[in-house]
Amino acid sequence: MKNLKIVMTALVVGLGLLNFTTKDDHKTTDKSVNVSSVKGYEIGDEATDFKLKNIDGKMVSLSDFKSAKGFIVIFTCNHCPYAKKYEDRIIELDKKYKALGYPVIAINPNDPNVQPEDGYEQMIERAREKGFTFPYLVDEGQKIYPQYGATKTPHVFVLKKENGKNIVKYIGAIDNNYDNPDDVSEYYAQDAVNALIKGETVKTSKTVAIGCTIKVKK
Repeated sequence: MKNLKIVMTALVVGLGLLNFTTKDDHKTTDKSVNVSSVKGYEIGDEATDFKLKNIDGKMVSLSDFKSAKGFIVIFTCNHCPYAKKYEDRIIELDKKYKALGYPVIAINPNDPNVQPEDGYEQMIERAREKGFTFPYLVDEGQKIYPQYGATKTPHVFVLKKENGKNIVKYIGAIDNNYDNPDDVSEYYAQDAVNALIKGETVKTSKTVAIGCTIKVKK
């Protein structure tokens, strides 16, 4: 009976580990982010500022945007099929909400040694091709995405300035259909920003981000 209990315990542990194993978007040998190992921010937390290099070579911080009421921080990248599907929608978000005080700040969290398509020069080229209207920053050293708790590309964090602090108000996906913008029925990020602009509480403050795993050097 004791041996049976040992076998059953091992089986349960094995199944638990299996549930946390996800197929990566590319068959590389990189070490991807384990969702359970990244804590990051929760709704209501203060997001610390950062200073990251933009595609124009300048360093960018949230504090540079003096007139901003908040931010739509999106961890994204070049290579991920999900990120590519959302690029036009990210541009639309920036064009719509920048003038209303909520600019998009895009950050590439991936290690270019693991995924060369996400290198700095490739970021510059991609931004030029798509006509990005927002800063596209590189998380050199991969120090910022773990603070936020980003695990996917894209992964959205809507922040609101309150008493000089950037408070997290929404975390998750941009909307509920990455594949086809015409089939979207829930505009999570947009609804969150609209609520904040109106001074209302964000109804859906957290959703599951759908995308590619962040690429981390072993």
